[in-house]
Amino acid sequence: MIFVGIDWADKEHEISVLDHNGNELTRFRVSHNPKGLEILKKRLLQLSNDPEETLCFLEINQGLLVQFLLEAGFPVYPLNPKVVDNRRKPSGAKSDAIDARLLAEIGRSDFKRLKRLNPDSQHIQELKMLCRDQDTLVKDATRLTNRLTACLKEYYPVALELFSEITLPVSLNFLKRYPTLEAARSASVQELAAFLKEHRYPQRNLAAQRIYEKLHAPQLQANPATVRAKSRLLLTTITQLEQTLAEIKAYDREITRLFESHPDSVIFASLRGSGPRLAPRLLAGWGEDRDRYENAAVMQALAGTSPVLYQSGKVRFARYRRACLKFLRQTLQLYAFQSIRLIPWAREYYQRKRDSGKTHHEALRALANIWVRIIFAMWLNRQPYNEAVFLTAKAKHAPFVA
Repeated sequence: MIFVGIDWADKEHEISVLDHNGNELTRFRVSHNPKGLEILKKRLLQLSNDPEETLCFLEINQGLLVQFLLEAGFPVYPLNPKVVDNRRKPSGAKSDAIDARLLAEIGRSDFKRLKRLNPDSQHIQELKMLCRDQDTLVKDATRLTNRLTACLKEYYPVALELFSEITLPVSLNFLKRYPTLEAARSASVQELAAFLKEHRYPQRNLAAQRIYEKLHAPQLQANPATVRAKSRLLLTTITQLEQTLAEIKAYDREITRLFESHPDSVIFASLRGSGPRLAPRLLAGWGEDRDRYENAAVMQALAGTSPVLYQSGKVRFARYRRACLKFLRQTLQLYAFQSIRLIPWAREYYQRKRDSGKTHHEALRALANIWVRIIFAMWLNRQPYNEAVFLTAKAKHAPFVA
């Protein structure tokens, strides 16, 4: 058995190979291209004819390099980059060669305790990537909405009061048709009513009169130069925002298709309040490999819902867990927030935490921690959510809980 440390980079990868005694058999560098990776495979197989006896340790768990190693049959063990940082010498010396050697040494000493990478199916991988990419688009839409709001406040603030949300199609189309206060004031009540009719706006005649009166009320007005400059930014931002919102809807359709075609979808769809966004994200977070996690506590740590104990002398307290899967933590806290509105026991638990002095986010994380245990049991047993089962178990264990 040989232990291969791979310090990866965008263009080149540094390789260090140790035997079972910790002796370095070879050290070399390969390019991140088909030729370089084939050289890597050939040189590793020269040292060990059996790919299963060639254990690879690196600081990533996805990407083209990982995919190549898995397809070549090499066992892959992802390591947290902080593990390597903690193993460096007191001098703090760092180089690609040092990091590759450290990865190999950590792998040689700890591989029996490390989890071998068993990647999800392509179905789950695609769902996971779509959910994360959609989250990026949602953040882009929020950024553009904030920019649009700030732009209007500078020269056309009344436009923010005309409709319930600035991102509604009727609101965006109104701004495109009337990008300045002067243009909007030139429209008659009948013209405004006709515009609202195009968008199937309810009670359009009353709404048109209301909008007309708001537009003609006394307003703070910007100078002509500001109006010209900001109206240009307004139209540019609307174009970008509309495109982003359309892509988010397209992602919703594809995510829903992938989610509903997976056999585990019934488990996560059974969670009240999970909806078309959170249920697929929860499935993507859990995956489908039932052997990946030893117990619910592992999942709680990965999701960042369980606190970290800090103890030194007489000092002892729990602190916020920073090292976790950020996307999964966000998803679970969002679901915990949804459950407060719909599930009585969740609302009671959240309120009890708030009454004990916890902040909103602390109480949400505590509730999310409970949900991880519940969802883990559902996922492990392939059973949908059954509130009666949970309440029975809760009543059974309540006498033993301090």
